[in-house]
Amino acid sequence: MSAQGDEPVDARGDERSAPRRPTLKDIARAAGVSRSTAARALSKQGYVGAAAKTRVQAAAEELGYVPHGLARSLRQQVSRSVGVLVSDLRNPFYADLAAGISRHARARGYTMVLSDDSGRADVEREAARAFVAMRVAGVIVTPVSEEVSAFLLRQRVPVVEADRQFATGRCEAVIVDNMAASQRLSEHLISLGHRRIALLIDETDWTTGRERFRGYRESLLASGIPADPTLLVSAGSDVDAARKAAVDLLARRDRPTAVFAANNVLAEGLWRAAHDLGLRVPADLSLVSFDDAPWMSMVDPGVTAVAQDAVALGEAALDRLLTRIDNPEAPPVTVVIDAEIQARGSTAAPRES
Repeated sequence: MSAQGDEPVDARGDERSAPRRPTLKDIARAAGVSRSTAARALSKQGYVGAAAKTRVQAAAEELGYVPHGLARSLRQQVSRSVGVLVSDLRNPFYADLAAGISRHARARGYTMVLSDDSGRADVEREAARAFVAMRVAGVIVTPVSEEVSAFLLRQRVPVVEADRQFATGRCEAVIVDNMAASQRLSEHLISLGHRRIALLIDETDWTTGRERFRGYRESLLASGIPADPTLLVSAGSDVDAARKAAVDLLARRDRPTAVFAANNVLAEGLWRAAHDLGLRVPADLSLVSFDDAPWMSMVDPGVTAVAQDAVALGEAALDRLLTRIDNPEAPPVTVVIDAEIQARGSTAAPRES
């Protein structure tokens, strides 16, 4: 027998007192409506009177009701999540891109499933397969290979390539006008009198690097400046590798008077290399970058850079994806976004020899 005042012991332990998740039936009962009315009010699909809708929403809030999203998607044969696959979340550009997608998706009633492939094609493939298994409504990817978009298209998953483009004409894309912005940045250096302008670049296989190189080269040709292959420097893909490549470049006796870094990671390596060698910016060396980053406005002098609105790029990519989901047979569209040059103090006329 139990002592007086003791609660009876349940053979299942304390499971009997564990809180139960509220169900749609609970919400309907609390709001005094039918389950179908409660379902319409919470899903925002179908007509529900204003008073009933208010009661249902209040009951759901009070009871802490969260709809079973996967079950609802299976019933409706539609997913309310989108996959987002980016190259490197440590890079502010990709973090801002993901933030733009997430914010816009939330406003459109979608959730974002985010993956970082670290710029590796094998990880990119694994993430794409995972998105297919999760039955996402579509995928936005900053591709590092042509395989990922081709795979998703074979699986009949709507795809938008953002920032870089491999499947031209086969799927949606939202990209920056890399060539035009690169050309304007190079012309800025030329207008100051620079003739020995180096390009620090990580790759020319992707549309980003290839178009930035084209803009640099075309601006030199248009100004009658002969191409010098020794001023085209492959700099790796991280700050340390860029720093080493830039030190080697800037330590030459015939060093360039200006350097164009093809992205913000390379620009950081270049900035550090200039300080390693005791070079003053811009007195001894002018420096520009494609991709603005927060640190560029915090150093002295600030770095002149192409400022891409990565948040707007993400929002545009989400718009294209939802359009593709709604109109799967429409011809693919490529949206090209212009980028502005943020002028700061890192450039000046070259010092006379």
